[in-house]
Amino acid sequence: MSPRKQVVIIGGGFGGLNAARSLEGADVDITVVDRENHHLFQPLLYQVATSGLSPGAIAVPIRSVVGRQPNTRVVLGEALEVDKQRQEVVLASGVRLRYDWLVVAAGAKTNFFGHDDWAKHTVGLKNMRDAIQIRERVLLAFEAAEQEPDDAVRKRLLTFVVIGGGPTGVETAGAISELGRTVLAEEYQRVQLKDIHVVLVEMGKRVLTPFRPDLSESAAEGLKELGVTLRLGAPVTDVTAEGAVVAGELIPASLVVWASGVQPVSLAQRLGVELTRRGQVRVDANCAVLGHPEIFCIGDMAAFVPKGETEALPGLAPVAIQQGRYVAGVIRSDLRSQARKPFRYVDKGIMATIGRARAVVQSTALTTS
Repeated sequence: MSPRKQVVIIGGGFGGLNAARSLEGADVDITVVDRENHHLFQPLLYQVATSGLSPGAIAVPIRSVVGRQPNTRVVLGEALEVDKQRQEVVLASGVRLRYDWLVVAAGAKTNFFGHDDWAKHTVGLKNMRDAIQIRERVLLAFEAAEQEPDDAVRKRLLTFVVIGGGPTGVETAGAISELGRTVLAEEYQRVQLKDIHVVLVEMGKRVLTPFRPDLSESAAEGLKELGVTLRLGAPVTDVTAEGAVVAGELIPASLVVWASGVQPVSLAQRLGVELTRRGQVRVDANCAVLGHPEIFCIGDMAAFVPKGETEALPGLAPVAIQQGRYVAGVIRSDLRSQARKPFRYVDKGIMATIGRARAVVQSTALTTS
């Protein structure tokens, strides 16, 4: 009797877990590897960062999601490299996991666009530690401001700069401003509304560039109503311990949140496969790594360009979810020696929230896949 086929999934995010769940009951053994023991609903990290949600509200143990599947096990560890000749994943612990199919869905990290030295003066928003750090620093800034007699120092303490006008930056800036102005300001005697400044910096001419111009304008107006100052068309030239330098002007701030971009985690470079200029893994119509049909790459790490298009699909949760389910279907087809059908993404729209009472939604015709 031949041994059961092995599927190794690197990453317990949207793509990886949807692939694992979609393989429940398949005649394969599945191993899910992740550096964390929880799955994180990243779109709501900004809510944790601004005290809107508790960490437990957006984090769920990976084992509770797939651990009860008879054909699935979860390994806490970091994938260091992939031995493509032996078809093994090498973990930092030295353990080697054999695979017949490999699904690489390790996600992305903060991209400082060549200015990695800025990292020590900013906080990204990619994991729970980032969110908790932002929350602590915002709350402690208000505590320090309450005891600060100097107006200029108090103003710096209550100035928060968010760099990046995409959905993460827009949602974070709006939530920080709303938290400060509608909740915290009422709890302190010395803190005045005029002391609280949230500045959203975007190098482009408008926020939410993936959205239609009218929706971008609506989002900008919503942010202004929440007290957020917009600095559009303004490049960041430096980030220091004192704050952010925007278009040559220092904005003194107690916190700089970096929400300007992401890049694939370093595992992408260690795979030894063809990458794009942005460091993403090039994949074919089946989400498989070029030249390696047994290795799939999905989600933020992958550069999947739909037929007839020139740009890769964006790094959004719906993309990863659909790719995860699709790859599971391909593996099932391979088990039955059936031909692979190309992946087709169903775009159901995008949304960004501005505070607690407003959002912009760009929807498309809903289509079931």
